[in-house]
Amino acid sequence: MNVITADLANDSHAWAVLSLTDAYARDPMGNGRPLAGDVCERLGPALREHPTTVVLLAYDGDTPVGIATCFLGFSTFAARPLLNVHDLSVLPSHRGQGVGRMLLDAVADKARGLGCCKVTLEVLEANPARRIYEAAGFQQVSYGQGAGGALFLSKPLDPPTP
Repeated sequence: MNVITADLANDSHAWAVLSLTDAYARDPMGNGRPLAGDVCERLGPALREHPTTVVLLAYDGDTPVGIATCFLGFSTFAARPLLNVHDLSVLPSHRGQGVGRMLLDAVADKARGLGCCKVTLEVLEANPARRIYEAAGFQQVSYGQGAGGALFLSKPLDPPTP
């Protein structure tokens, strides 16, 4: 097994990103359904054009088996960049073999190389991968006594009108 930084201009890497993202979308911890056709068409170009995209791919030989799709952000409290793991997924056939941990370790190495102060991610409470995140040192965020833990909120927006 090895982990590489994806070159999104490379057709085989772009295919791996699309294939693994679609597999994740189909998973119960994803959306439980495949990516929509228009999303499949836009994903590769959109990731290439987004200036803070970082994608790591895990391979078993020549077969892509895991993905970490990340985006650089910024911590105002540290005045340094951070790296957010937006999606992390391993194919069911390769779960329990250390691929997720390899990806997380590679993400941390990449973040250090980019001068980041931390790596962030969101996870569903019932997601079994939560154990891997905690074993890798991730903790639920708490901002002070009485403030409670951080929540991840999302507000869907309508697409822009042409």
